[in-house]
Amino acid sequence: MTEHDLSTHTSKQLHNIPVSILDLAPITEGSTAAESLRNSLDLAQHAEKWGYHRYWFAEHHNMTGIASSATSVVIGHIAAGTHTMRIGAGGIMLPNHSPLVIAEQFGTLESLFPGRIDLGLGRAPGSDQLTARALRRGPGSDGQDFPERLGELRNYFHPTSGSSMRVRAVPGEGLDVPIWLLGSSGFSAQLSAQLGLPFAFASHFAPDYLLPALDLYRSNFKPSEALQQPYAMIGLNVICADTDEEAQRLATSAQQQFLNIIRGRTGQLKPPVDSMDDVWTPQEKAIVGRTLSFSAIGSPATVRQQLDRFMDMTSADEIIVASAIYDHKARLRSYELLAEVGIATK
Repeated sequence: MTEHDLSTHTSKQLHNIPVSILDLAPITEGSTAAESLRNSLDLAQHAEKWGYHRYWFAEHHNMTGIASSATSVVIGHIAAGTHTMRIGAGGIMLPNHSPLVIAEQFGTLESLFPGRIDLGLGRAPGSDQLTARALRRGPGSDGQDFPERLGELRNYFHPTSGSSMRVRAVPGEGLDVPIWLLGSSGFSAQLSAQLGLPFAFASHFAPDYLLPALDLYRSNFKPSEALQQPYAMIGLNVICADTDEEAQRLATSAQQQFLNIIRGRTGQLKPPVDSMDDVWTPQEKAIVGRTLSFSAIGSPATVRQQLDRFMDMTSADEIIVASAIYDHKARLRSYELLAEVGIATK
């Protein structure tokens, strides 16, 4: 199956859809970015062996708990340490960058690792406003011009017929780098449908608009040279352990992480705790629970049951899994168990 014929699945069962990994390269409390990146490579090498389809990194800035800010550099490192798995961005925040620079970066990656690179694009800053200014984003770079920036980027890869472009992306021009649009609202769903591009929804932290966005994307999809049928990926949090109790305990690291976000704080990923009752208020518990509602947490049997429910709800063409787990060995074990559930592509 080629990346230009992604939507050939007729039965949306877990056994016959691809399963991928979204790695935020977490820096755990007391650790370093260097250790985080070593762990990411180790996980990617295991994930490739276990049959995961693609491995993506997300662009975030000014966050002491995330090591993937230089996303294209990290992608190159992971691609060099793996052999067959697709490696990419989930995503690059295009308003932070010149489209030419992104075309050159991903043209270089595709030249180095042909047929393995994905370019997922978002229109959020991936940071706060102060950091956005430090990234040298102009006053007009608020995401409203995203369609124009996207068009410019795509034109660098494949200039329109008869184009006399005086600025060319080298490497980049003529290369086949699949472009995905990422989102948590209807904007990217509508634009993906209009352009005939694959669409990934950030339901792992923004689940509220998922089903309307999927309906908007599928009902308005226009076939293109890139894609003949709609192809939708959904993000899920999955924490799998040998027992439900251990998985629930491991999940408290992610719960603390999102609790800090709603409290306006950032920090490194904290170790799990035996109980969150003394950590959050009932109102905070409800907010975190809603934010992380698209999560499968438990033993393999429990996770499988929860994932079946999400598939019934969404008929997703692919799922991409995030797992904010403090201990690296436990994170490896979670992805290994998830693969054994039988949902990773063989």
